[in-house]
Amino acid sequence: MKLGEIAKVIRSKNAGPFKLTLDLLFEDEEAYRKVKNSGAINRKAIAALYEIKPEDVEGIFFIDEVLGIKITFLKKIPSDDPACEDVYGAQQHVPLLDLEL
Repeated sequence: MKLGEIAKVIRSKNAGPFKLTLDLLFEDEEAYRKVKNSGAINRKAIAALYEIKPEDVEGIFFIDEVLGIKITFLKKIPSDDPACEDVYGAQQHVPLLDLEL
């Protein structure tokens, strides 16, 4: 199963000009626990998806109370750089859709 098939919401946004945050929200506790317990969401997997170093993944937070996961990492290109193709970070969630659980 792929993450995009089980998560209700997968979105991305800037967390300042140098960081990106990914939000994953689930409709029910069963879906959330399945993803959390799969171990598929980890520093190494996120680094591979976004072609960054694992140490640039600053945090992966499982928030049981809201059935959500928040991932924050350093961007390869800051938002204020002319080479940045997504200034708001709103289109960076797509690699997560195909993450195998």
